[in-house]
Amino acid sequence: MSPPNQPSESISPTTAHDPVRERRAQVARWTLLANRVGYLVLALAITLFVMAFVFGFTSIMATLIIISLVVSFALLAPSIVLGYAVKAAEREDVERGV
Repeated sequence: MSPPNQPSESISPTTAHDPVRERRAQVARWTLLANRVGYLVLALAITLFVMAFVFGFTSIMATLIIISLVVSFALLAPSIVLGYAVKAAEREDVERGV
């Protein structure tokens, strides 16, 4: 039991309500989801390309491949950059002792 003049050990700045860290965690969750979906769509594009190579290219297959590549790049580009930004911010907070 702590003396009445000293704060409790269970309350610390790292466990207190921090809106910046909460927002950072939310961005990290969204970037993780966008990474997973983006790589899944990229795998779909590769699979479609292999299927088109084996069975013959048609305009529908080419359109599906291009659409899946564009969607995967649109998801992956910002999510990778934001993922690195979140990791760098967390690393800086740890180094500064915040």
